[in-house]
Amino acid sequence: MFRGNGGQAVFLSDDDRYRFYLLLQEGASRFGFRVHAFCLMTNHIHLALQCGNIPLSRAMHNLSFRYTRWINWREKKTGHLFQGRYKAVLVDGDSYLLELVRYIHLNSVRAGIVAFPEEYPWSGHRAYLGKENLSWLTTDWVLEQFGKSEAKARAGYLKFVLDGLEEEHRPEFHGSGNDARLLGDDQFMDKCLYNVADKPIRITVQEICNKVCLAYDIDEVRLQAPSQERVASEARAVVGWLAYELGGITLSEVGRFIKRDVGSVSSSIRRLSKRIETTPEIAQRIRDLKDALSG
Repeated sequence: MFRGNGGQAVFLSDDDRYRFYLLLQEGASRFGFRVHAFCLMTNHIHLALQCGNIPLSRAMHNLSFRYTRWINWREKKTGHLFQGRYKAVLVDGDSYLLELVRYIHLNSVRAGIVAFPEEYPWSGHRAYLGKENLSWLTTDWVLEQFGKSEAKARAGYLKFVLDGLEEEHRPEFHGSGNDARLLGDDQFMDKCLYNVADKPIRITVQEICNKVCLAYDIDEVRLQAPSQERVASEARAVVGWLAYELGGITLSEVGRFIKRDVGSVSSSIRRLSKRIETTPEIAQRIRDLKDALSG
């Protein structure tokens, strides 16, 4: 789930929605995820994704960054489009995927925009019915649950969705419950929580520093030096900002690597955040670095 910053619209025209389609298509190819359902509302987005071998965070950072860059370029502005990080719930596909697909495709009906989901053009529902072709949308798994022939499968899917027309808000699909990250039976919960202990694949401080040093034309020794020389100071702040934004790296790790205490790292990030809002050159440089690391 992505939400507009402060409730603002994230789609200002149909061109924006088609651009988001393109980025989803490129992301599915590049990061190996599958899109089982989606609904693009004016100020928020719902996606049902099945991850491949690349962590979801990498794919979603890339998607949100590239779409924000598109909007800011077209509207000639800077700043955040989305309200913080995306929100994700890990769902047991065997038990809940069908209901989740229905829930997402009925989002426009619950919002009172249309009476029936096929009347809303910006969800995956019409593609499931064969009324639209979206090559990047995976429909086969869901449809196979309703029949072997295409006609029978689509008819069964449609009946299943329409049976949910009176369904109200389901907090579990929004991250409410005993563990807001997970939705499934006890066995699924235990398996997921056990795997959380496994070491995740993530970007390292070293990788971030390598990219930043290259962008600022300095070496690691200069980055870690005790001097307050301007270029090196800005580069250290950028390392901290990127580590915070990309996630998975603590400020303590950053501090140890660049030989600064956590308080200094945190203060430099705050100062840099203000400069990003007022200095387009720095904002662009950081966007390029974040995109390179997210990819």
